[in-house]
Amino acid sequence: MGSGERPLSEVRFLTVAEVAAVMRVSKMTVYRLVHSGELPAIRVGRSFRVPEQAVHDYLRDAYIEAG
Repeated sequence: MGSGERPLSEVRFLTVAEVAAVMRVSKMTVYRLVHSGELPAIRVGRSFRVPEQAVHDYLRDAYIEAG
C-alpha cells in the first residue's frame, strides 16, 4: 500500500446514483466522468462503483481549479 491509501476494507463505494446525488448532477454526467477517466470507478457486473474518496477528491480539485 502506498502512502495515503486506505485498506480495501475501509473503502466505501458509491453507486452512480449516489455519486450523482452527492455532486448534484445527473447520472449521465457521472457516467461521462467515469468513461472519460476523470472519475475512477470499478465495474461490478453491468454497474459501476466509485470510491467515495474519489468523489471528494474530484470535487476538491474542481473547486481549487475554479478558485
